[in-house]
Amino acid sequence: MEKIIFEPIGVIHSPFKDVKGVPIQPPAAKGIKGEVEIFNDYVEGLKDLNGFSHIYLLFYFHKSTKYTLTVVPYMDKEPRGVFATRAPRRPNKIGISVVRLKTIKDNIILIEDVDIVDGTPLLDIKPYVPMFDQREEVTTGWLGDDKIKLAKTKDDGRFSI
Repeated sequence: MEKIIFEPIGVIHSPFKDVKGVPIQPPAAKGIKGEVEIFNDYVEGLKDLNGFSHIYLLFYFHKSTKYTLTVVPYMDKEPRGVFATRAPRRPNKIGISVVRLKTIKDNIILIEDVDIVDGTPLLDIKPYVPMFDQREEVTTGWLGDDKIKLAKTKDDGRFSI
């Protein structure tokens, strides 16, 4: 199979200068503001995005080091297969977050609910569309229904070491 190479289309800016202390998912980052700077070659692609309340940001975990196929996730104490987690130490270091889109000004997208480290390279943007993305009869594997831990759990740097 041929090698796949991605080029960033922009950069994500947030108040988080280091991985330690970053909320581990957007619901735990409620109200935290950030910006997405889109590089000039891609600004035309922002046309019509302003009508969506939420967007997916696909990005490169640039602070993550080597990967392992099993990890101890932030909200657990047991080793899990990396593909059953959202841990940043992954073979291709691709991250995904659903953030609130506030507005777009030229090449800057103002966002909220940011759980991403400042300076993170952006690979792609997709609109969040409930009729496409929301599912019924969902199960959450080893996570179960443990929502209490989410608000309290922050990145402790374990995946960037």
